[in-house]
Amino acid sequence: MDRRNFLRTIAITGAAITLKTQGGMDILAQTVNNAQTGKPVDIVAVMGGEPDAMFKRAITELGGMSKYVKKGYKVVVKPNIGWDKAPELAGNTNPKLVAEIVRQCFAAGAKEVTVFDHTCDDWVKCYKNSGIEAAAKGAGAKVVPAHEESYYRTIQLPNGKKIKNAKVHEAILDSDVWINVPVLKHHGGANLSISMKNHMGIVWDRRIFHSSDLQQCIADICTMQKKPVLNVVDAYRTMKTNGPQGKSSADVVDTKSLFVSTDIVAVDTAAAKFFNQIREMPLANIGHLANGQSLKLGTMNIDNLNIKRIKM
Repeated sequence: MDRRNFLRTIAITGAAITLKTQGGMDILAQTVNNAQTGKPVDIVAVMGGEPDAMFKRAITELGGMSKYVKKGYKVVVKPNIGWDKAPELAGNTNPKLVAEIVRQCFAAGAKEVTVFDHTCDDWVKCYKNSGIEAAAKGAGAKVVPAHEESYYRTIQLPNGKKIKNAKVHEAILDSDVWINVPVLKHHGGANLSISMKNHMGIVWDRRIFHSSDLQQCIADICTMQKKPVLNVVDAYRTMKTNGPQGKSSADVVDTKSLFVSTDIVAVDTAAAKFFNQIREMPLANIGHLANGQSLKLGTMNIDNLNIKRIKM
């Protein structure tokens, strides 16, 4: 299915939104009335723009970056940089988005901004070939490694069901706030990789997750005390098959979208519903969403939320 056809209707909240396609994608040209209209925005969904422009619009709708980042703060921006892949293959977060978030943090008065990920492929190659290292540094951020155990400290997860502790990267633990910036993509183990799954890039031993109950462990790590102040889901390009690293450009669809929220379960639910416009992926198959809701990390019932939809 081509991009225009599968985006003709999008059911982010269960109510279909008919899209115009004159001259290309006219995404989210209409909005759905909500019982909470007029109340603070819970999720911002932006479509049709470049990654940096979409984030600028989204953060404005949420009240500006200064609502989340205060003057003098040490901030971590945590993208997915797990794979030695070029940006066009959508295995990692879009570098233009990462750079804009860094710039917004500094504009809000951040003292320093750090970017890292515990990569799956060689970290030097991942940082370079993803384009994220150059983009982050160009925006003024520090880019630090995460490939040695000495960078991690043990934290307790008293509310976890399968894991009760984990070693988390010191950059997260030493920050004032952190921003979670995953890329939306297919994942062979978790079925989808979004904000909750992106937490696996802040821990040292991921083998425990895979050898135990992956869907529960993903929810468990999200119970950590220091939660992200924002979850920014990059869906500018979406890997629909052969995730998490993909094989070729045939696995990728250009969707030019972005979802932002403080509620990690809600934003992942919205992104998962969006992914269903590309290929079928029942929410029941993404078990960590329900597990996260059970642990009171957020809600999957996004029909009751105030979702701001923007077409650029």
